[in-house]
Order: sequence, then structure tokens, then C-alpha cells
Amino acid sequence: MTDDQIPPSSDASAEPSVRELAEIPAVEVITRSAVMLMSAAAEKLGLADPDPDDSPHRDLDEARRLITALAGLVTASAEYLGLHAGPLRDGLKSLQLAFREASVDPEEPGKGPGEKYTGPVW
Repeated sequence: MTDDQIPPSSDASAEPSVRELAEIPAVEVITRSAVMLMSAAAEKLGLADPDPDDSPHRDLDEARRLITALAGLVTASAEYLGLHAGPLRDGLKSLQLAFREASVDPEEPGKGPGEKYTGPVW
């Protein structure tokens, strides 16, 4: 079939729905970014695998970077997050604690990933 023989699509639902970035509220952009950082950090901690210690995806150096970026984002934007702030802080704290547990030689409280933004986590 040549290009001129392909009938035009009459089903508008066949194309994915795309939203203009300008139409998305800032809180949604921030929250989605935070969730992506959380998910990536959990993967790098090996938390998606049945045994995190044997995860082929475990990379604590990468997890540290992601958790620190998440801490900076959540801390800097907390005043704008409204009801989303609490769950994001809880998720961040869980990742910080998981990092501490995964570390062979955990840092002192206040020295772990993101703790310069959140304060000590224990």
C-alpha cells in the first residue's frame, strides 16, 4: 500500500491524549517529578526486587543522588504542595531509612542522602 492508499484515521481516540505543558498546574508537575525521583531511587535501592541485597539494579551511589534531589525538591516546594506535602515527605523519609539500612557503613544521622535539606533521619 502506498501513502496515498492509506485511509486517514477517523478514530480520534487512536492518538494519545497530550496536554500542553502550559496547562498543567505547577503542583502536578512538581508532584510527578517527585514520584519519578522516588520510583527511580527505590529501583536503585533494589526495593523492586524480592531480595534487595541481590538486586542487579542496586546502585547506592545513584540512589544517593536521586534521594538528595528528591529532598531538595520536596523541601523547596513544600509550601506549594498542600495535601501532597505529607505523603511526599513520608516517602522521602522511607527512602532515606532504606538507604541507611542498605549501606554497609551508614553515615551519622544528618550526613545521609538529602539530610542537609531534611535534617537527621532515624
